[in-house]
Amino acid sequence: MKDVTTHIPTYEDMLAAHERIKPYIHRTPVLTSSFLNELTGAELFFKCENFQKAGAFKVRGASNAVFGLPDALAQRGVATHSSGNHALSLSYAAGRRGIPCNVVMPRTAPQAKKDAVRGYGGIITECEPSTTSREAVFAEVQERTGAEFVHPYNDPRVIAGQGTCSKELMEQADGLDAVIAPIGGGGMVSGTCLTLSTLAPEVEIYAAEPEQADDAYRSFKAGHIIADDAPVTIADGLKVPLKENTWHFVSNYVTDILTASEDEIIDAMKLTWKRMKIVMEASCAPPLATILKNPEIFRGKRVGVIITGGNVDLDALPWIGRG
Repeated sequence: MKDVTTHIPTYEDMLAAHERIKPYIHRTPVLTSSFLNELTGAELFFKCENFQKAGAFKVRGASNAVFGLPDALAQRGVATHSSGNHALSLSYAAGRRGIPCNVVMPRTAPQAKKDAVRGYGGIITECEPSTTSREAVFAEVQERTGAEFVHPYNDPRVIAGQGTCSKELMEQADGLDAVIAPIGGGGMVSGTCLTLSTLAPEVEIYAAEPEQADDAYRSFKAGHIIADDAPVTIADGLKVPLKENTWHFVSNYVTDILTASEDEIIDAMKLTWKRMKIVMEASCAPPLATILKNPEIFRGKRVGVIITGGNVDLDALPWIGRG
């Protein structure tokens, strides 16, 4: 029997995922801004996953994994480790199926995300804010519960689910020249690669990353995975390293990875709030930040920009207290 956690997902897997998860997700809107188009010199089409169920794109992959489980496995529940959005998305999906969900979260994760996990019925075990700690604590939780591990991004079921976002985007915005998304572990970017490499192979795929958590950028340039254990960045959802499944897609299909400083990320986040009147996380801001930083790459192009989530701690906005 094929091990569902280690094979590379296919375009057909993505199509099956889209049918499976339709009852549990939103077909999120694509918004535009004439101000941001003028500022960047590009036509930008923002795929707003901040309006998604559970407030983030990760509900796509989590729902695909949960609702694809055979009944015998599902009865034991699901478990994962996550800084927030995958944790709350898996809790949401598990709650809809009526099965338990255990999540390991860094103690430093935003309170808004912890509250959302608990609100959806997830059971939280806290760990230190490092990859080493989260994986060690998770091993203990999984051994205790016997739950099915749904990795935040390295799981092919999750990647196939994330690929449904770009399928919708291509149906909503004609003639795109490029698509850009944030990259941490690479689940969304891998899903984008999975879909576009078949559906629209002429479309360039860019990934955007914080300078202070630029292991994907360095991996891309070096030609092999370089993993940082505990980077520090305002973009809390982008601190995790690439893994073998996501590296397959990143190394084979991504055009380039671009980086932005903490100030550039915060400025892009604030600009989006101000001009588009929508709430998005700091982890969503690197794509716009890197477009503003590298206008020559995108000028004159039609660019899909994936806004990945909107679960923000409103009492800890990153520009509060800045000079």
